[in-house]
Amino acid sequence: MRSRSTTTWFLALLHLIVFCNITGVSSLSFKLNFTESNSNGAATIQLQEDAFYNKAVRLTKEELDGQITHSVGRAVLADPVTLWDSSTGELADFTTRFTFMIKARVADGSYGEGLAFFLSPYPSVVPKNSEDGNLGLFGSSSADQSSETSNQIVAVEFDSHKNPWDPDDNHVGINIHSIVSVDNVTWRSSIKDGKMANAWVTYQASSRNLSVFLTYKDSPQFSGNSSLSYSVDLRRYLPEKVAIGFSAATGQLVEAHQILYWEFSCTDVRVVKSKKAKSLLVISLTTSVSGIVCSMGLVWCFMSLKTKHTRRARKDQGKQEYDESIDGEFEKGRGPRRFRYDELVAATKNFASERKLGEGGFGAVYKGSLKDPNLTVAIKRVAKGSTQGKKEYISEVKIISRLRHRNLVQLVGWCHERGEFLLVYEFMPNRSLNTHLYDSSNLLAWPLRFKITVGVASALLYLHEEWEQCVVHRDVKPSNVMLDSSFNAKLGDFGLARLVDHDRGSQTTVIAGTMGYLAPECVTTGKASKESDVYSLGVLALEVACGRRPVVLKEDDDKINLVEWVWRLYGRNEILAAVDGRLDGALDEREAVRLMVVGLWCAHPDYNLRPCVRQVISVLKFEAPLPSLPPTMPVAMYFAPPIHLCRFSYTSSDDGTLMKELEGSGVYAKTTTTISSSATNASSSPPSVRLPEMGY
Repeated sequence: MRSRSTTTWFLALLHLIVFCNITGVSSLSFKLNFTESNSNGAATIQLQEDAFYNKAVRLTKEELDGQITHSVGRAVLADPVTLWDSSTGELADFTTRFTFMIKARVADGSYGEGLAFFLSPYPSVVPKNSEDGNLGLFGSSSADQSSETSNQIVAVEFDSHKNPWDPDDNHVGINIHSIVSVDNVTWRSSIKDGKMANAWVTYQASSRNLSVFLTYKDSPQFSGNSSLSYSVDLRRYLPEKVAIGFSAATGQLVEAHQILYWEFSCTDVRVVKSKKAKSLLVISLTTSVSGIVCSMGLVWCFMSLKTKHTRRARKDQGKQEYDESIDGEFEKGRGPRRFRYDELVAATKNFASERKLGEGGFGAVYKGSLKDPNLTVAIKRVAKGSTQGKKEYISEVKIISRLRHRNLVQLVGWCHERGEFLLVYEFMPNRSLNTHLYDSSNLLAWPLRFKITVGVASALLYLHEEWEQCVVHRDVKPSNVMLDSSFNAKLGDFGLARLVDHDRGSQTTVIAGTMGYLAPECVTTGKASKESDVYSLGVLALEVACGRRPVVLKEDDDKINLVEWVWRLYGRNEILAAVDGRLDGALDEREAVRLMVVGLWCAHPDYNLRPCVRQVISVLKFEAPLPSLPPTMPVAMYFAPPIHLCRFSYTSSDDGTLMKELEGSGVYAKTTTTISSSATNASSSPPSVRLPEMGY
């Protein structure tokens, strides 16, 4: 067995040496059908700004999001494309075909602005103030274009509205470093009808010719005859590695921009083409053979020693596991990727304490600095002592890696080696909503509070209704709402999330979530549903408006429970008295009333009487009237929970709450519940010191 293993290692190494001297990397090619429910296309691209996925890549806001004017979005390939090679001067040929639809909101009304296929420096960065006729490609002022790479864009635009620099309303144009097209042709569009268009964009390196062909035929064959072409040496205008994708924008005039299908192929400029290079390769290979033969003995000895110590090394490093079956589930598409353990150790300086951002539901979160790509990230390290850690790790990656929405935390990658399970997320510089709500040194202003709540609701709308399956989050709370540099809400921590069919919408499971945000029917029946997520959203809305936690033991008896207290004020027409006093009246009272009444509506004890998230957004956007709620909080009746769902052990925490572990099933539930003050005082154990929870 040992001899056979050694021979296999040696032959594999020899084959690799020869193979690497003869062949180059294959050309890039892919086909993505975004309309298929089982498509991995959404995981292959990155969505920026307002772009989202729902059975098509939708580049700008649509009616489900409410206000849809002045929207910008991009969808780009997650990996860079090598356009040319500076060492050889070789320039790639490429061809891309895509099916798209631009549809006017009103058939007989005005619309705008259009979409574009573009190439830009990698990674793709959306300029500020790039809405309206800028198509998300260029900023509208010199201040927005101060970066050296801000204008380095080559694009093919499908423009639907005439701006001062445009030749007419509907036209196809080729743009180089400017929103003003260097060449264009009139486009007999079908925007009012919302028909599907097929476009080809090709580039021939030999002739430096960039060509565009467009048709509305269902499945035409590209004949090579272009409807528009322009001669350009892309090496003069773009770096070696580029981002490719689509961009769109609306202004006061709106329309829907959807990408339904995308295929792309590109030659590999790293493959040596010239006869001279081939001759040099033959000479190099010939002179290398003697060295390879002479090295056989040394390699054989080395591999023999390696085989001898393999068993011992495996025993000593038994924790260094690499579960290929898990990778098979995860590595679908070019979005999140697997990282090596040593990469993440280096990124966090060996998980240094000063790098720790906080404690999550089943592990600690660290700030990391990756070298490839050059990116600041948040790295969640699953607690080794958590029996549920691996299950939640797999659940989170399998769900969140397939989701794409501007209000969801983006997963960058994962790692499972040496007994460790790690998740890599985009870094949120403003940390969690929980941090800002209770940071006395930095009061969260009202406009941001309202914006954040609407953002969380938009995330839930996507999870519940807009994605191919219904996703029940099961742990919506401020510490799981992360904030980017612009204080946009990003819902995270999908360790407890579950996929259910849209027609079912619920799943009976062990109790999971956080007490105070956990719907009463979840506690009594173990039923997690869209309605239970809505309940959590309602509590979060009240917490944001009132600036206090769902349960506060030190308050007067009638104020301990947030929902009950606000409902009593609502019944007395004094609901504004519940607003966070630290705001000192600096708020929009109409928004405050709406936010709190919607919060009560969502937290209705009877789940049948709660709104769906779409209704929540309509009311918060002032597009629907406020609901009429009873002046007294109703009491719903539920059956007692099954015994096997309710076996808890308790450990105290520092804020008067109890953390529970479900012993019967071995499932760590991340639940909290309040205890009486007498029980707290009776405890002989001092409170533990915990870092803040982070919703990654």
